[in-house]
Amino acid sequence: MQQPKIINIKDKNLIGLSIHTSLAENKTFELWSTFKPRVKEINNRINKGFYSIQVYENNFDIRQFTPNTYFKKWAATEVSDFDTTPKGLQPFTLPGGYYAIFIHKGRPQQFPKTAEYIYGEWLPNSDYELDNRPHFEYIPEHNKPNDPNAKEEVWIPIKLKVSK
Repeated sequence: MQQPKIINIKDKNLIGLSIHTSLAENKTFELWSTFKPRVKEINNRINKGFYSIQVYENNFDIRQFTPNTYFKKWAATEVSDFDTTPKGLQPFTLPGGYYAIFIHKGRPQQFPKTAEYIYGEWLPNSDYELDNRPHFEYIPEHNKPNDPNAKEEVWIPIKLKVSK
């Protein structure tokens, strides 16, 4: 697996829909099936890609994460502002900061292998630790999730490790 690109981003304005779910319950398909048809109502999109966002509780510890851990899941797209948020959709400000960006290649069922590398190998051996901000995937407009060659960016919020 590749080394990530580390970048610092500013806050991003997003519009989308959210639900509370877990990996065991996995309501991701329902969420995207509801959101995708509504995208045409959003007139101020900055780009044509999509954001799949996971917002964990403030005391989130990746070492305690299980398939039953609940989190807020967003399906969203980036916009210039919230002035024309369509009724029924929700504004969301993705907080800026440092992120490690990995490329996941393959089907969604293969994502646990990518996650194991990120959280089990790269992160513990890096100069970084998780920051308390949302995790997200950036999905290109024409991404086909069942394509074995599909690619999406996996953005992990990080900060420098505190010396003890």
